[in-house]
Amino acid sequence: MPEPSPIRPKRRGRLLRVGAALLVLCGVAAYLVVQYITGGAGARGCKVVSATGDGASYEFTPEQAVNAATIAAVGTGRGMPGRAVTIALATAIQESGLSNIEHGDRDSLGLFQQRPSMGWGTERQIMDPAYAAGMFYAHLARVPDYTKLPLTVAAQRVQRSGYPEAYAKHEPDATLLAAALTGQAAATLTCDGRSEHSTGATGPDAVRAALVRDFGRDALQETGAEVGGTEVPSPSPSPSVTATAHGRTVTVPVPEGGRKDSTGRGERQRGWQLAHWAVANSSALHIQRVAYAGREWTAGNGGSQWRPAGSEGAGGAERSVGAVRIVTGQ
Repeated sequence: MPEPSPIRPKRRGRLLRVGAALLVLCGVAAYLVVQYITGGAGARGCKVVSATGDGASYEFTPEQAVNAATIAAVGTGRGMPGRAVTIALATAIQESGLSNIEHGDRDSLGLFQQRPSMGWGTERQIMDPAYAAGMFYAHLARVPDYTKLPLTVAAQRVQRSGYPEAYAKHEPDATLLAAALTGQAAATLTCDGRSEHSTGATGPDAVRAALVRDFGRDALQETGAEVGGTEVPSPSPSPSVTATAHGRTVTVPVPEGGRKDSTGRGERQRGWQLAHWAVANSSALHIQRVAYAGREWTAGNGGSQWRPAGSEGAGGAERSVGAVRIVTGQ
């Protein structure tokens, strides 16, 4: 019988080392990809900061920003108070990470992990963020004195989760988001405006259609834009919004004055909600610039911060009549 060759163990050991090295490299690459996509360290995305100067902030991805803006818009469109929006955002952060996922526990789906088998709607309806948010608010509104309850209690009355205490840890981030996305805090939400690779429509018509989708069917009624997605259950009438378009610009008038909507928000607060909504949707809709109340956000410019509006384009009309001016890239 021939003796075993001494070369084979060395070759086998070398192959094992090479294989292990390749696995490590693949793991590192996968980690970097996940961090980039999900908004980890170094990833470009969106950020909301506290208006009180206490240094609190929350960073999130463009996809999460779009979904958060939709949740807030649907809430205010239904006449829900800011506390309701905070509860909804904290719930969605816990349930899905503000991502419209197509899977979950048993048949749970979407932003709020709602289940078709439990009467929340069809799979298609639940995967429509505006519908899902509308359903959450409809159930929350039935909870007695929900604005006075601890957030985790109010959320649990709607969700019936197996981990009811989990919602509370997201309250600080949800509070920051709600303040910006309901317009309570001015110039606190920014995004880098990096364009996403998507097949969705862009340009002024897409911006108007998205406004209608999120703020309600009575919004932008003079433009004739159609609403995509599924109708949300019985929304309360929201203040009518009209818009005009010239080239790549959509102008949404926000008249100044003492008039308030059903939630007690003044026109300036409503204007900042629309402005922050546009920034949150900047990547998906290829929005390049947003101007309101003498402040201006520009995609990818100097950290994409809100700055005093320049003399060209944004300084005059927006200060005098309170219009939100949205400039698209297409």
